[in-house]
Amino acid sequence: MKAATARCVANCAPFGRVGSQATAPPRLHVQTRSAPSRNSKNATAGGLALGWSVNRPTGLTHHRPGLATPGYTLLTPHGGDSTWLIDIHGRVVHRWAFQHIRPGYGRLLKNGNLLMTGSDPEQPMRQDADPAAPPPFEERVKTLGGYHTTLCEVDWDGNVVWEYVNAYQHHDFFRFENGNTMVPVWIELPEDLQRKVRGGRRRQRREKLPRLIGDDLVEVDASGNEVRRIHLWQLMDPVKDPIYPTVRRWEWTHVNGIDINPAGEIVFSARHIDRVGIIGADGELKWKFDQTHGQHQPTWVCPEGEHEPSNVLVFDNGDAGSRVIEIDPATSEIVWSYRGNPSPQFFSGHISGAVQLWSRSVLVCEGTSGRLFEVTRGGEVVWEWINPFLNTNSRGEPTVSIYRTHRYSPDHPALAGRDLDPARYANINRLHSLG
Repeated sequence: MKAATARCVANCAPFGRVGSQATAPPRLHVQTRSAPSRNSKNATAGGLALGWSVNRPTGLTHHRPGLATPGYTLLTPHGGDSTWLIDIHGRVVHRWAFQHIRPGYGRLLKNGNLLMTGSDPEQPMRQDADPAAPPPFEERVKTLGGYHTTLCEVDWDGNVVWEYVNAYQHHDFFRFENGNTMVPVWIELPEDLQRKVRGGRRRQRREKLPRLIGDDLVEVDASGNEVRRIHLWQLMDPVKDPIYPTVRRWEWTHVNGIDINPAGEIVFSARHIDRVGIIGADGELKWKFDQTHGQHQPTWVCPEGEHEPSNVLVFDNGDAGSRVIEIDPATSEIVWSYRGNPSPQFFSGHISGAVQLWSRSVLVCEGTSGRLFEVTRGGEVVWEWINPFLNTNSRGEPTVSIYRTHRYSPDHPALAGRDLDPARYANINRLHSLG
């Protein structure tokens, strides 16, 4: 891996301006200690989905001081060139702007560096492939959701300090305490396995199906050398874990999220087969859950009153309404969940995520609408922020989407000694009515 010498500079294209006002979002339905229920696979035929207006109120739309968890929220609007850190009042306090990559999703490290997925900023607009002539593997991955080529670590000022370049990595990453990093990587599956994999959309007229793509989980050291590889496709069952019926047979699993607990257990989400699973430290599959649809961002969380993460929090996208669920893998029981009321009031058909905060409230990213909100375990929305940054997606369409979000406490090591005065970004905050 070559040394990283590129520099990120503050040079961002202008965004559309929209207004902002404070409104109280509807209370969400809360479910506790319920048995899991399978989402209807026919719900899309008659299901509902609420749209959103580009002229809606944006920025901080709801805040209950004393109930909302204080901290700083990190977000990267889809299609833009910047990652933003906002305070609890919804005001920008820091910005990383990129030139050499198109940023996707990032997290702050304890040293204050930002670890960020990225793709080629000159990547052409995504085009639908000719069904009779699918592109080769190395070109086909560029058309898949979650595609990126670079995992980039930059310091607080945007200087690149580390890069891992792999044209087949995608979606997510996990940084270990020893400095190693794990990423999902696309691979072509063996032909004999491809013939065994069930499901997927019925082949269209003239359509030629290419070799199926699966997932490996690859761990690299600080020098970019591979130190471990888990063949996730060997852990799944081609008959019992079929591709969802409306999904094109280009990918089997489509891993879109990973998280690792102190015991070395990996929880993963495989979107195209509607599965959440756990891989033990020995590399064997320990648990598999099939009560979600199109889910994202599985994370380890501590059950109430405990100090070791053993439950799993998941954003369940659904097909007519989304929900966030906490699962006890020991019993496969959903021990907590929330959804919109009515159900379609909270919905994101793809991307999105949810993380448990140190207060035990949950920070939710309703990805496609660019809506971030905090909900208590009692079901009360106590903070809401709507993305005002209007960008263009890979198909040339306007977007306010956000893949994921994270919040950091005021005493988090990454923020120690940092200048977080929103006055430094007064022009941006004024332009977008952010506080």
